[in-house]
Amino acid sequence: IVRWRRELGTEAYIPQRFPDNRIVSSKYTFWNFVPKNLFEQFRRIANFYFLIIFLVQLIIDTPTSPVTSGLPLLFVITVTAIKQGYEDWLRHKADNAMNQCPVHFIQHGKLVRKQSRKLRVGDIVMVKEDETFPCDLIFLSSSRGDGTCFVTTASLDGESSHKTYYAVQDTKAFHNEQEIDALHATIECEQPQPDLYNLQRIKEITEYNNLVNSAFMKLLYFAIFSKTSCLISGVAIYTGMETKMALNYQAKSQKRSAVEKSMNVFLIVYLCILISKALINTVLKYVWQSEPFRDEPWYNQKTEPERKRNLFLRAFTDFLAFMVLFNYIIPVSMYVTVEMQKFLGSYFLTWDEEMFDEDTGEGPLVNTSDLNEELGQIEYVFTDKTGTLTENNMEFIECCIEGHVYVPHVICNGQVLHDSTGYLKYVGGIQRLYGSHPWLSECGPKILRSEREELFFRALCLCHTVQVKDDDSVDGLKKSQLSRRSCIYISSSPDEVALVEGIQRYVCNWEGLRTLCVAYKKLTAEEYSNAQKLLQNAKLALQDREKKLAEVYEKIERDFILLGATAVEDRLQEKAADTIEALQKAGIKVWVLTGDKMETAAATCYACKLFRRNTQILELTTKKIEEQSLHDVQDGSSGNYRELFLEICRNCSAVLCCRMAPLQKAQIVKLIKLSKEHPITLAIGDGANDVSMILEAHVGIGIIGKEGRQAARNSDYAIPKFKHLKKMLLVHGHFYYVRISELVQYFFYKNVCFIFPQFLYQFFCGFSQQTLYDTAYLTLYNISFTSLPILLYGLMEQHVSADTLKREPSLYRDVAKNALLRWRAFIYWTFLGVFDAVVFFFGAYLLYDNTVVTSNGQMFGNWTFGTLVFTVLVFTVTLKLALDTHYWTWINHFMIWGSLVFYIIFSLLWGGIIWPFLNYQRMYYVFMQMLSSGPAWLGIILLITVSLLPDVLKKVLCRQLWPTATERIQVKIFFIVKLCACPFGVFRGTAHTPELK
Repeated sequence: IVRWRRELGTEAYIPQRFPDNRIVSSKYTFWNFVPKNLFEQFRRIANFYFLIIFLVQLIIDTPTSPVTSGLPLLFVITVTAIKQGYEDWLRHKADNAMNQCPVHFIQHGKLVRKQSRKLRVGDIVMVKEDETFPCDLIFLSSSRGDGTCFVTTASLDGESSHKTYYAVQDTKAFHNEQEIDALHATIECEQPQPDLYNLQRIKEITEYNNLVNSAFMKLLYFAIFSKTSCLISGVAIYTGMETKMALNYQAKSQKRSAVEKSMNVFLIVYLCILISKALINTVLKYVWQSEPFRDEPWYNQKTEPERKRNLFLRAFTDFLAFMVLFNYIIPVSMYVTVEMQKFLGSYFLTWDEEMFDEDTGEGPLVNTSDLNEELGQIEYVFTDKTGTLTENNMEFIECCIEGHVYVPHVICNGQVLHDSTGYLKYVGGIQRLYGSHPWLSECGPKILRSEREELFFRALCLCHTVQVKDDDSVDGLKKSQLSRRSCIYISSSPDEVALVEGIQRYVCNWEGLRTLCVAYKKLTAEEYSNAQKLLQNAKLALQDREKKLAEVYEKIERDFILLGATAVEDRLQEKAADTIEALQKAGIKVWVLTGDKMETAAATCYACKLFRRNTQILELTTKKIEEQSLHDVQDGSSGNYRELFLEICRNCSAVLCCRMAPLQKAQIVKLIKLSKEHPITLAIGDGANDVSMILEAHVGIGIIGKEGRQAARNSDYAIPKFKHLKKMLLVHGHFYYVRISELVQYFFYKNVCFIFPQFLYQFFCGFSQQTLYDTAYLTLYNISFTSLPILLYGLMEQHVSADTLKREPSLYRDVAKNALLRWRAFIYWTFLGVFDAVVFFFGAYLLYDNTVVTSNGQMFGNWTFGTLVFTVLVFTVTLKLALDTHYWTWINHFMIWGSLVFYIIFSLLWGGIIWPFLNYQRMYYVFMQMLSSGPAWLGIILLITVSLLPDVLKKVLCRQLWPTATERIQVKIFFIVKLCACPFGVFRGTAHTPELK
């Protein structure tokens, strides 16, 4: 094998070092997992920030232990590493399965079985039926006499149809291992490149019988399937990561959802708040200490050198200490909770039985859980037509010969003959061509067809690539048991299969949408010989081969005589029209991007109710210009056409783009995605030609269809049928977004409630960086006391039922455009947290105005004060979540009330036992002392009530004065349930009807 490359107009040979045949898709190895994973995790702002805080706590004297930030950070890093390590282990497992699969080599005239990874460039490989080609091969020979084989390239280009490949002319006669092993040749080829269709040069220089041959050859690509019941031999030319498949693998770009972007913005805001708090406290500390007789508090245990240190150094150290004290306003555990919520929540989609398709035996797939909530924010849906909106199942329906239309259902003797026994009136010519059918004698007189009709059917029988599959059995039946109508046809075109099956089934039984013209031209023997020579010369051309072939075809295929036309139908998928109608009611704009002609695509759009008969159609087409010498002149206004196109399309209820190449589909999606509104886009398709737009869109969905699984593999999600998109967006997407947006806002809210009392406490302790809460409470607040209820809420909350969301698609509009994470909602949650924190702190402070609050006259200390504030805090934020919960199950009750019980039990144990591993016992008996006080009980109940009251009032007033569509539905359902439960109501006994459910 010799490879060449062009350098400054020359073709230079380079020394060869070919890779082995290993395929590697994994991200980590055993040795680099820890450093590489840690590097990637600490690129996240929150993780890096908490690492800095942890290091600061280790270096300088801070008011809190390094454990308070180190333990949560370790928990987050560990959980994320386990998740990513598991996913990469699955990739390693898939790689090993591929690299260790057995392959048959020819060595020393014998077949040798080895692992695929041991294959090298130049090895000769033998492949059997239904085996994948282990690398890119040059097809040398097959056990078929004509040197052909059939393959399917669905894994490469998405086409599931059978393609015919031809062996090299000089080697196709080699059928046994000895003959093939005796072959000595040099193959000259270009450097590996990803283009599947533009093969610059593969040239064989064969030294066999003193014959030197130079010809272009087609590659058998890695990962495509052999569908020939024979042995195929080929020589390895590109292996491993240099194969076309590996070079065409496009790593998915890191897609980020709108919620994640909002989280990062909110994180920056809270980081600014944190810095402001630390700066304010640092300044106020030195202002306070500037007064006479005010110095560093004794309990901070500052040494004399530390007290006399440089002022700026002391101020900087104090600033860092305040940063550590207030750092919990940044919720580090939020990220791991969000990841767990997305990962676990994705299983609800895959477990949905309504989205399982019995015909294909497939259910929905989740290739990435990072975009779950984005399904609830879609504004544009870009869909392919064939195989997505339609079934991609071509059926021969109708034909026309000399103006006469033939349809499948014909009345014969008063009976309608259906597909299996279709009847055509003119059968004479067909009988002569195909022999007799059992029903010919029963259905009218035999009338001979004209010569043109006979030519029409002869053209259909000859001008195609369909062949009968050479198989020993079909569905368990031997060939001898099968009738002629049981043959299995394979072809490179599904249209051709439909035509041949139609002829065989009906002896030309015919109506449809996809049309083909049938024509003929008579050639003399000399004309045929010349045409054959032109084609052969074009096929052997070393430069501009495709162009020369097109010129020959253009020269031959002219002055034809029209015989007629055929039509096959690609039926609309089940409930495709209902799905599109529901998406439009939800405020989602649907665009169809297809490579089909306009008439066919428009008919499909009308059928699926994307277009309405009473709406005006606006066509944007290019002007057709005859081929001539053209010059391109652009002015400054040329860029305005893009904006004009966008403006026109945005004002249309539906858009259809025809004759689109795969790259153009992606460009259309990108054009809308990058427009000034930055809408959230979704692309859905079933073939490899849809992969580009699937990767380009914010969310890519693949249909697990008949055009292979490449679209499904490259997508973020995969579904069996287009109809499942309705529930995926309107139900699952709606739920995902509501759950995670509430989760994010709740995390920021509860951390404001947690830290703002700490900030207020500094005004009462001389800005001494004294902490209000015990170290154990600081550490476990986000990890244990308040984490599980919100995680369960993020997994199970249903503010309305799934049936209601399907019946009322307009409810999707209530959450569209990131409605729950806008600045207004963010500010409300933040101020609610500040209000509750003020109530916690000053309510407890006013309670402590009378320091004797126990029956025995014992006074509370600062740790009891902090424990009282913390107790009110934990109960308030947990009950706030309970107020927001609409969907109650026993699991919700267990988590919410169980977390409160766990807090009480932990506090009793933490303060009721002298722990020997602690250097201090400041929390001993504190919690029990607080519970023994009647005023403390009254204060806790009162403060919780006051804290929750504004949120309750807001919910009541907003539902009455400014209700959303969702809230109106909730009220209706509430009253219906009440009426059904009423013992004297007229609705009694109907509560189990589907509508009321």
